[in-house]
Amino acid sequence: MENIGRRKFIGKTALAGIGIAGAGAFLTSCSRKTGNEVPGVAPVLSGAPKGRKLKAGLVGTGARGTGAAINFISCGPDLEIIALADVFQDKIDACRERFASFNLPIPAENCFTGFDGYKKLMALSDIDVVILATPPQFRPEHFLEAVQNNKHCFLEKPVAVDPVGIRSVMATAKKAEAIGLNVVTGTQRRHQEDYIETFKQVASGAIGTITSAKAFWNQDHVWFREREEGWNDMEYMIRNWNNFCWLCGDHILDTHVHNIDVVNWFMGKHPEKAIGYGGRHRRVTGDQYDFFSIDFDYGNGVSSHSMCRQIDSCANGTGELIIGTEGYTNCQNTIWDLDGNIKWKFEYPKDENGNAMNAVKIPPYVQEHMHLVWAIRTGNYVNEAETTAVSTLTAIMGRTAAYTGRLITWDEILKSDMDLGPVKIEFGPVDMEFPVPVPGTPVMI
Repeated sequence: MENIGRRKFIGKTALAGIGIAGAGAFLTSCSRKTGNEVPGVAPVLSGAPKGRKLKAGLVGTGARGTGAAINFISCGPDLEIIALADVFQDKIDACRERFASFNLPIPAENCFTGFDGYKKLMALSDIDVVILATPPQFRPEHFLEAVQNNKHCFLEKPVAVDPVGIRSVMATAKKAEAIGLNVVTGTQRRHQEDYIETFKQVASGAIGTITSAKAFWNQDHVWFREREEGWNDMEYMIRNWNNFCWLCGDHILDTHVHNIDVVNWFMGKHPEKAIGYGGRHRRVTGDQYDFFSIDFDYGNGVSSHSMCRQIDSCANGTGELIIGTEGYTNCQNTIWDLDGNIKWKFEYPKDENGNAMNAVKIPPYVQEHMHLVWAIRTGNYVNEAETTAVSTLTAIMGRTAAYTGRLITWDEILKSDMDLGPVKIEFGPVDMEFPVPVPGTPVMI
């Protein structure tokens, strides 16, 4: 197999086939009816509405995929998972066992393994919705296949790992819109009631004009699996997908993209350029950095400091902060004036003893699927793929700035021919010599 470490960086490929002249066009909103009272805001629902039965297929049956499928069937009436696809049979078996424990059997004849299993699932005529939860390297190809088979989609984030994949997702989003296929993505903060209500306050001028922001996701090291006897190189990497950049995009995409997405959401745009740094000090698995520190420049003197780290025994925390001329907010539930006095606070529901809870009534992981089912059954069209692609590309721009030590512009990263995946993905031996990126050298990612 060709060296999987082959990497491309900043090449000026044309945006042919997408039908878009520049980056700004990617942010145009859908013209269909959305039912949103404020632009950029998802509905907060108490449950998905009744309607015709919707049957779904799950592609990627690991922990997150199984969880997403459970979220789907729990969000409203007459919802069913009828098919599964995964590269590995043991993952499918575990998912089927989980559903069988709920007395919700999934027929064996509707379960497909291998790298082409998703195509067999999507060819099933009685599937209305597909849930895409594989490692993000595969998301663009799976999304395109789903739309070509006329399926509504739920896409886990991030939606790609490189600009080639991002452009594919953006193009497929346009195809989905053209034929009325609804698409919701796993940016759960945009479906979380406290974040939504805080966004509305900021959009109404509660902190004045935004002047700066910061975002952070600092945690201990993430999971990894020891190699087992009989695993070939490709199997080992896919079973450890969040330790390899070509599969997950590094943790600035895999986790920190949530915070980056929130800043883009509150700013109402993507940054124009990025500069930053990162490194690999403690990580012993894969080929990724274990920390990033990025300055995203949104223009007109407005920037966001964005940092993420995965190192044990350090100070941890996850969140965002947006600062304006008249106050600041943690984006989730509180707005302060410039002197630190609380101006507004989200009111959480109360428990049976009348005490305020610290969580919204319905978890955002469920709200995401309620939104999708609501859109399908009511005709209030939703398509979040392009917006999430923009936030994912923002994270890619930051990653590339850190890997290279260069200032990276939005136009540059949007047009890049960077493609992290191998030409052909198949089981077998792989050249697993992954050079760790060194800023300031001619060898780009």
